[in-house]
Amino acid sequence: MSGGAGTRLWPVSREGHPKPFMRLPDGQSLLGKTYSRAAALIPQGGVILTVTNREHYFASKDHFSECKLPHHRSHFLLEPEGRNTAPAIAAAAIAVAKAHGEDAIMVVMAADHLIEDLTGFKQATEHAIRLAEQGHLVTYGIRPTAPETGFGYIESGRGLDEEGGCEVARFVEKPDLATAEEYLRSGRFLWNSGMFCFSVGSVLRELREHAPEIVRLADECVEQSPAHDSAGVLMQELHADLFAELPDISIDYAVMERSSSVAVVPAVFDWSDIGSWSALSRLVPEDAQRNRVQGDAILVDTRNTFVLGESRLVATVGVDDLIVVDTADAILVAHADRAQEVRQVAKQLKLQNHDAYRLHRTVARPWGTYTVLEEGPRFKIKRIVVKPGASLSLQMHHHRSEHWIVVQGMAKVINGGDEPRMINTNESTFIPAGHKHRLENPGVIDLVMIEVQSGEYLGEDDIVRFDDKYGRAGC
Repeated sequence: MSGGAGTRLWPVSREGHPKPFMRLPDGQSLLGKTYSRAAALIPQGGVILTVTNREHYFASKDHFSECKLPHHRSHFLLEPEGRNTAPAIAAAAIAVAKAHGEDAIMVVMAADHLIEDLTGFKQATEHAIRLAEQGHLVTYGIRPTAPETGFGYIESGRGLDEEGGCEVARFVEKPDLATAEEYLRSGRFLWNSGMFCFSVGSVLRELREHAPEIVRLADECVEQSPAHDSAGVLMQELHADLFAELPDISIDYAVMERSSSVAVVPAVFDWSDIGSWSALSRLVPEDAQRNRVQGDAILVDTRNTFVLGESRLVATVGVDDLIVVDTADAILVAHADRAQEVRQVAKQLKLQNHDAYRLHRTVARPWGTYTVLEEGPRFKIKRIVVKPGASLSLQMHHHRSEHWIVVQGMAKVINGGDEPRMINTNESTFIPAGHKHRLENPGVIDLVMIEVQSGEYLGEDDIVRFDDKYGRAGC
């Protein structure tokens, strides 16, 4: 499941570039790591099903392709909007049942968790599968290492096997510090990881008993959402109107807290949900002053400070206990003890409908990326990168003209009614408002060009698509 916004990791995580796409210090994304972890569990020909927003489909495919794991099959369920984990899991279970039957075993993972011990994770999953085959809904419990107030907890009940599997006595909400300390002392409580394992038949049975409306609506939605093969990937875009009728509720509230068939497997592996800048900073080695730096930074008389710089030099002088995150269009400066409150910044930006809540300066598209370099009244300048073999839609703008200058590679351009022509490096072309046009990269290296827009209105919604290889015509 890849749907969380990760607002506590603003300004790197944003609505259009959520936490699963964040690059960790080793260069791999959380989504890529989760995908590799899933692939390690399944035999050749097994299926990895990803539930994500339809806006993140192409970016997800790009992150998956970086993993270079060709021995399995990919299936995407694309949500038109987020409706929490119960609808996502119900739709996935129904899709799996239709394709593989109700005896199939599902392992449900969140795309924004970090687990480095793959051997331990595989052992725990094999344990979970054995319990799932007995009809249990199995959740993974993490042994607490501190009185953490940011996680929900699971209280272990009667033992089920010699490996430590137990019935779940109860789920409890995020506690206050005193309660968390008591949980830690008791030894009966585990952190709720939000990962699950069950047979398709078992989870659908429990959903029908405790949340029948979710199953009914999800079944109708999946039935009305035909799957298509897209370059070897099964893609299923969920019906927007039907999906919108599903209640916004977590699988914990809908089923796990109500069912009498829930078991917990204690994790024997490391686990982090990378839920704050403090958690992410711990992935970076610290210096003698307990500072941690990712990027280019100069720290003078600075202690216990985390600095992340994406492209510029960051310098600090005479400061302690800070989090400093510098991106192209936003800077976060926070006290290290208040990392959890960064979500309040994202909340305020959303209320103001500020672009910095939704997008970065560099925006991913199916064909590549664009970066806004400069803009003002009646003009905008972009850097556009088109991947080899990719092309923009055949499109037209009502209110703006565009001047394209190729700075790397070769462009194949349609402009108005003219025949397609090649534009080489250091050459340019002009697209008047109202002209149908298309840009394609026929080469084997990235096409890089500078686009200068001018006109009365320069919004991204001034676009009419006539044809698009990525299925966006008419959008």
